[in-house]
Amino acid sequence: MSQQNYRSTILIVDDEQDIADLLKTVLKREGFSNVHTAHTVKDGLAAFKRYMPDLVLLDIMLPDGNGYDLYSALQAIKPVSILFVSAKDEEVDRLLGFAMGADDYITKPFSAKEVAFRVKARLRSATNTLAIEKTHPNLTFGNITIDINAQTVYKNGDMLDLTAKELTLLIYLAQHPNRILSKEMICAAVWGEDFIGFDNTISVHIRKLRLKIEDQPSHPKWIQTVIGLGYKLVIRGDS
Repeated sequence: MSQQNYRSTILIVDDEQDIADLLKTVLKREGFSNVHTAHTVKDGLAAFKRYMPDLVLLDIMLPDGNGYDLYSALQAIKPVSILFVSAKDEEVDRLLGFAMGADDYITKPFSAKEVAFRVKARLRSATNTLAIEKTHPNLTFGNITIDINAQTVYKNGDMLDLTAKELTLLIYLAQHPNRILSKEMICAAVWGEDFIGFDNTISVHIRKLRLKIEDQPSHPKWIQTVIGLGYKLVIRGDS
């Protein structure tokens, strides 16, 4: 395991203390020294703000709420890898978890050793992605290129006239491709504010951004609305 994994901070949020303790023990045995646990939505949120983990193992059924709501709250604070761990094994539950952007969905009962391997695989993937971003500071999809260093955006080689907020919004979407980003997450990342009162503001900025980067703004190829959940920048393999 890389030194990056040894330094990674992991948060386990599960109302079953025996399971949380077992996962913590196995992860520590695998070399992770910074592992923390919480057993409720409230304590999970507080622990997340305190430790700012690199990865969260999150149960869906918690005594004071559910993991889906906590997922959105955590991602609004800091985009982070989240693996759902749940006794809910219905297909609809797994699909909802992945639709929200979860990196994995593990059903109980499970092998703690297997969970540890999945954690290591996810952290390794995140480390590789970060290395690529540092080597290639430009983000490109289709005929759109974002120069992160110069804070400029080009379409077919021509520089676009974007406002500061439009630029920040596009970069945020592009840094999380093919992932549903809730309006709460977008608001926190772009405006640094709570979502209340920003619904129309976000919609207006999305519409203006589509007018500038889409060939057919009324039938967007890139920035798509996921009704009831948020928006995502869709980048297909052939783009």
